[in-house]
Amino acid sequence: MTGLLGAFAEAWDEVRVHKARVVLSLVGVFLAVFALTTVTALGAIVAQSQQEQAERWGGRPATLAVTAFDTTTGAGVDAARWDAAVAGLVDRYGITGSATVSYADGLYRLPGGTQTVQTTRVSPSYGPLHRIRPVHGRWLREGDRASLSPALVVNEAFLSLLGHSDLSARPTVVIGGPQPVTATVVGVVREGFDQPLVYRVDRSGGDAAAASGGGPGPGFYGPPTLELWVPPGQADAVMATVRNDLALSLPGSQVDVYRTDDQGIGDSISTLRTAIRGAGVVALVLGGLGVLNVGLVTVRQRIREIGVRRSFGASSARIFSAVMLESVCATALAGVAAVAAAVLLVRNLPLTEWLADGVPLADDPGFPFEAAVEGMVAATAVGALAGLLPAVIAVRARVIDAIRF
Repeated sequence: MTGLLGAFAEAWDEVRVHKARVVLSLVGVFLAVFALTTVTALGAIVAQSQQEQAERWGGRPATLAVTAFDTTTGAGVDAARWDAAVAGLVDRYGITGSATVSYADGLYRLPGGTQTVQTTRVSPSYGPLHRIRPVHGRWLREGDRASLSPALVVNEAFLSLLGHSDLSARPTVVIGGPQPVTATVVGVVREGFDQPLVYRVDRSGGDAAAASGGGPGPGFYGPPTLELWVPPGQADAVMATVRNDLALSLPGSQVDVYRTDDQGIGDSISTLRTAIRGAGVVALVLGGLGVLNVGLVTVRQRIREIGVRRSFGASSARIFSAVMLESVCATALAGVAAVAAAVLLVRNLPLTEWLADGVPLADDPGFPFEAAVEGMVAATAVGALAGLLPAVIAVRARVIDAIRF
């Protein structure tokens, strides 16, 4: 242990003595590790952003959509029968990852007049399933079902029609129908472009708001949909089970079950990460070649010093470790500086504005820890590999020839 610590101390002393040479030799390593770490971190954040954008539309892997039609009329199944069948299915199989969604037009009394707006009635679990993150306010909650003032999550176009730019004034809107009710806007999402849209909590037993005519139901937009979040490997088996189960619960109905998530997103992200990692490795190899070249020149310049040390009894192992650890210590120091610079750069970039149109990530990876670890491991590995050949040359040099050099 004492010998190892002594070797590290000796290597560090050499780095301090030859500061100018070390700094010049490590510029390439610093830039290579900085590029590798930054690109790896950005790649992880870009991949997460792409995955969440895909899941906002189709749901998480694997999301199954379930609908049922009356085979006689071609219309959606009666709401009461559908609700009972869905409740029985979820309870019977202990399904925890599920959401309901239905679409229709709702009447909203806006400052510019009453207007029909596409309204999506969903269960609160729809938000986490589709990774919906409001840019202002919050998403729908279970407690909103019992609220006397229905909670709405709207997009920015709808909020603009209300004459507001944020939620500081707690904006409200009257939902039209035979029994108008005043709803409160609790969240704003960035979607729908310039077309207004509204999210509301799905109906529940005795929901007065649903009876007011302001909420969606089966009709123009089709029957309600049940979404199930299941393990991808079990998706086919679950689809067959759900189809058969609901067909028995809803006689005379056609039950359709299909996947809505993007099944190719995983391969696309994997390809992206591989390409990014490959570019970083190329940069790292180029930086390592620079360190190796400087190391070879340095050993030739120090060959007389090495010969003198060998003549005074320094072992081959001591010479080898001294030359090797000098390179490792130097590149490790460059790695620390490069990782710190990469963290500062990535954390100060407006990535959400660039990648997700300002929508915060549901699972923000921050600065990926694996990127920092990879940077340090790469820097140390480059130092070890770049110092290996000079160390071998130093050990194999004959003492008498080294002294005469």
